[in-house]
Amino acid sequence: MDGAGPGTVVHVVATDPAAPLDLPAWCHLTGHTYLGPVPAPRPTYALRLTAAARATRPDAPWHRTDRADRGD
Repeated sequence: MDGAGPGTVVHVVATDPAAPLDLPAWCHLTGHTYLGPVPAPRPTYALRLTAAARATRPDAPWHRTDRADRGD
C-alpha cells in the first residue's frame, strides 16, 4: 500500500475470522476508509486509502508510529 496514492481502493484477502472487526478498527486507527466486504471467491474486503493516513509500526500494525514512544 505504500506506493498507492490517495483514493486508491485496495482489496484485502483475509481468512482470519476476526477480519470483519479488525479491518474497520485498523482503518479508524489509521484514517483510511473501510468500504466493506467484496463479492469474491475468498473473503475479501475493500479499503480506500487517504492522503492523511497515520502510519503504523511495521512490526506492530496496531500501533501508530506517532504513539510508539508512549507504548500505546
